[in-house]
Amino acid sequence: MIMMVFTSIYGVVDGLFVSNFVGSTPFAAVNLVMPVLYFLSGPGYLLGTGGTAVVAATLGQKKRHLANGFFSSLIQTTAAAGIIVLILGQWMLQPALQLFGAQGTLLAESLHYGRIALLGVPFLMLQDAFQSFFAAAEKPRLGLEIIIAAGITNALLDALFIIVLDWGLTGAAAATVLGMAVGGLLPVLYFIRPNTSLLRLGRGIYSARILGRACLNGSSEMVNVAASSLVTFLYNYQLLKWAGPDGVAAYGVVMYLSFIFAAVYIGYAMGASPVIAYHLGAKNREELHNLFRRSMHILAAFSLTTFSITQLFASPLTALFVGYDQHLWDFTLQGMRWYSLAFLFSTFNYFGSAFFTALNNGLVSGLLAFVRTLVLEPLCIIIFPLLYGTTGIWAAFPIAEICTCLITVSTFYRLGSRYGYLH
Repeated sequence: MIMMVFTSIYGVVDGLFVSNFVGSTPFAAVNLVMPVLYFLSGPGYLLGTGGTAVVAATLGQKKRHLANGFFSSLIQTTAAAGIIVLILGQWMLQPALQLFGAQGTLLAESLHYGRIALLGVPFLMLQDAFQSFFAAAEKPRLGLEIIIAAGITNALLDALFIIVLDWGLTGAAAATVLGMAVGGLLPVLYFIRPNTSLLRLGRGIYSARILGRACLNGSSEMVNVAASSLVTFLYNYQLLKWAGPDGVAAYGVVMYLSFIFAAVYIGYAMGASPVIAYHLGAKNREELHNLFRRSMHILAAFSLTTFSITQLFASPLTALFVGYDQHLWDFTLQGMRWYSLAFLFSTFNYFGSAFFTALNNGLVSGLLAFVRTLVLEPLCIIIFPLLYGTTGIWAAFPIAEICTCLITVSTFYRLGSRYGYLH
């Protein structure tokens, strides 16, 4: 969970420094580019989460050599995909930004920031993949330490490049790239050498069947990443239309703060998935039942806690980013209070997709993610502003999460007896 929190710091730290020391329009530029970066990094989640389910299940079957071969091939595939994605990203950046409403100064500054920040995508993909594999390797603490190192690197370099050297958006982008490089390359150095974990990088065992299983298992996470980026694009488009660049800046603050809270339950799902997959492979149905029951209790506590914190501290948290502009502060605060209602339900929705990924049921996992992020959320973002204006934009996400939660809970009950996590 803490690993995911520090991963979310990349955009948050850039936004915090840019908003306070560069300006609101450059801040909006960062907010427009970040969804592109996370969309392009999606294959890292796909191969990491889906591959971890395969590797962890293989470890549960006591086939360590085979698990290492699969692990190595998946990491090597991620690295190769990162280079391809970087090239495609440079080509698609400008048309993507123009498609979602950027023009004039906002477009120019978004391109300036994005061209540099895209250089970090291959490292971000490796980092995302390794996050899952650290849990399967029984080294989550080491993974945490590496993510902390990456986050601190990004924060310190932001301060140096933006405040001390006055590099503006160039400094913010460079700090992000170097932070991602730390998070992506340090795990390679660890796993490629003899180590005390269950996994080691070496000669890959390439199998179309294993790669296909990994992609199918991780499809829900890939859908989540891609759809989250799409939803962010839609939000930015609607807010540019209804409120101008200030709307994009306000949404950026809401998203940055929600990233940190969402990182807690996303991190829990990622950390629990290898354990669930292991006991699936070992046929420990009783332990699957215990894991599911306790997870429901933990997620309920997460939901209530994050919602309460957001409601209680929305005002000072918002002031950290846009306290210099009263109008922007008020508009952002309204969005934060509405948006945080979704935290009561999104914890269960994300865990649902990750849970069925760990059970190697990529079809159900992918369908849950698809309905949530590619059907309900876009429809709500398109329809509700027509009825309620900017309030409808902010309310769209919680309404979509409520509908998704009903589907997720019913799926838990319908498939419980098949896997044994419900008695």
